[in-house]
Amino acid sequence: MKLVIINYGAGNIKSIQFAFKRLGVDAILSNDPDEILAADKIIFPGVGEAGSAMKMLKESGLDKLIPSLKQPVLGICLGMQLLCEFTEESNTKGIGIFNTQVKRFSSNVKVPQMGWNVIKDLKSDLFKGIKENEYMYLVHSYYAEHCEQSIAKTDYGINYASALQHDNFYGVQFHPEKSSLAGEKILKNFIEL
Repeated sequence: MKLVIINYGAGNIKSIQFAFKRLGVDAILSNDPDEILAADKIIFPGVGEAGSAMKMLKESGLDKLIPSLKQPVLGICLGMQLLCEFTEESNTKGIGIFNTQVKRFSSNVKVPQMGWNVIKDLKSDLFKGIKENEYMYLVHSYYAEHCEQSIAKTDYGINYASALQHDNFYGVQFHPEKSSLAGEKILKNFIEL
């Protein structure tokens, strides 16, 4: 199986690569369109600021390539947020796969949300074998609003979409690569989709 992690300069890609290595899969880091198109599965990571990440995607043409992908794609953290229509972070227009907006947490909660929190209302084969209220590791200041594509929810001052799915595109706000055995199980489920 050929697994590609999109390498566009905004990701904690090494920890994701190591997580798949533990599952026996050698993930390739690449921003080459031909290599991405030839992959069986694709990870779209992201750490950092939405505006500059989107700028890097546009400069490389990946903003046009990503929506055309037909194989399973998993957006992680900022990667998931960039797959939404819009994020308040730097007033950034997203790729538009997920029909929702990304908002900043209010000042009523500690921002960023950093640490372990539960996911619930799980609705996808991505969560096969994962129990309701399983803990996942999160680090983020912005959240995706609920929409018909929500496949998991989390409470943090507000109830938000911690995972989304539309056709072959999946997104998780949490970091499965840092979420112990349950996170590893989600990555394994993604490989087996």
